[in-house]
Amino acid sequence: MKLKSLLSACLLVLSLCAGAQTTASTAPDAASKEDVKKLFDVMASREQMAQMMQQLFEQMRNLSREQVKKRHPDITEADLARMDRQSEELLKNFPLDEMLSDMVPVYQRHFTKSEIDALTAFYGSPAGQKFLHEMPAVTAETMQAVYPRIQTEVDAALKRVEEKNADAPQK
Repeated sequence: MKLKSLLSACLLVLSLCAGAQTTASTAPDAASKEDVKKLFDVMASREQMAQMMQQLFEQMRNLSREQVKKRHPDITEADLARMDRQSEELLKNFPLDEMLSDMVPVYQRHFTKSEIDALTAFYGSPAGQKFLHEMPAVTAETMQAVYPRIQTEVDAALKRVEEKNADAPQK
């Protein structure tokens, strides 16, 4: 249950970071699969995804430990360590290459060949490489900055649910 909540939160964050998908058709002058893969290579997409997942899991693990302890004061360090190991195992086996392959047609639907070429040129430039290098730290700092606000909203929502359940007639 705890691991499922952690995974759900991670996937929610990833989907928010990735942006909303639409059902746009393939662009008339769509980039080839090789063009998109070249962009992914220049962007170090696999490494970026792995690093982002590692940071996300570490942050979620640290932040969720406090919440788990609040909700389950009797949880032991052994239980928390087991949760950590399960999270690490999940992260180690995360299908990054398959996810990148799944992303290729999405990029083909949304970007033309000339746009993919321009993105490849930008991300291959010093400014593009700096952007890619700094984004994990920027993302991590952003998550730390906004987490208290998110946690306040989550706590308020949970409290409303608990109050609603307490007020509901018992069957």
